[in-house]
Amino acid sequence: MMNPGLQYPMFGPEIQCPHCRQTIPALTLTDTYLCPRHGAFEANPENGELIHLQSGRHWRRWNNEWYRQHTHPDGIRFEIHEALDKLYTQGFRATRVIIARRYQELMSGYLERSTPWRSGQPEATAARLYGLPVEFSPDTSEDPSWEVINFDLEKEPGVPVRYPYFRLFE
Repeated sequence: MMNPGLQYPMFGPEIQCPHCRQTIPALTLTDTYLCPRHGAFEANPENGELIHLQSGRHWRRWNNEWYRQHTHPDGIRFEIHEALDKLYTQGFRATRVIIARRYQELMSGYLERSTPWRSGQPEATAARLYGLPVEFSPDTSEDPSWEVINFDLEKEPGVPVRYPYFRLFE
């Protein structure tokens, strides 16, 4: 008798679509999940990624949440921008952005840096994104979640004094 677990891809008989979050079924005896709205996703058992076959986008899962794995800075910048908008609509303001260390090189050219002659601050000013201070995550040996998640926003109740997030792709 065949083990029923071997009939499905590595994430089981169904998952939530990373795009629309609806439950989608696995195709038995394949490594594929099929969303009626977004098409096929293939599970890669070698690296634990889910790949959207139509777009080539890669996703990884942490605590039952899918996180897109970015290869271009605009992708992560757009994702951060969406999260800032969501915070704003929930009555919060972000105070800091923490980005996964694996994106440090990718993002370095896209971060705002204060220049001493304009700001009067010392040379070692912090990088900013959408007006918010940016830090990079601890090493993945300290916190393995940063191998998968892309960023975190520190927040507090209230709306931003100046809503700085409108400058999406300057």
